[in-house]
Amino acid sequence: MTNQEHPITPPSQIVEQWADMLSSRSDHAVFSLAAQWGANQELEACCEWLVSKLTFREDGIRFADELRAARRLKPPSLKEQAYAALDTYIYGNPDHGNKQSTYNTIRRALEALPND
Repeated sequence: MTNQEHPITPPSQIVEQWADMLSSRSDHAVFSLAAQWGANQELEACCEWLVSKLTFREDGIRFADELRAARRLKPPSLKEQAYAALDTYIYGNPDHGNKQSTYNTIRRALEALPND
């Protein structure tokens, strides 16, 4: 008999952790963690496959690293967020968005600057 379990099936210990989290976190937060876990498993499987298929292992590792970087983008820095918030104030209409959030982003960026 063959193993019918999908290779990305989470271990029962992790599933139990997510189930316990449901009592203190929103469904959305817990299901987002589960989805991210699955996406990370798939990405790593793709990277391993890529390394195994390329003739030169170093090329495979380099391409796998590039794939990871492209698929797991870093969130924008506080500076980038502040520039975007400032653009919203200048060119957009912050009253139709979340004006307080836009203001707070700019304020946090300013507070992070040194007091020279």
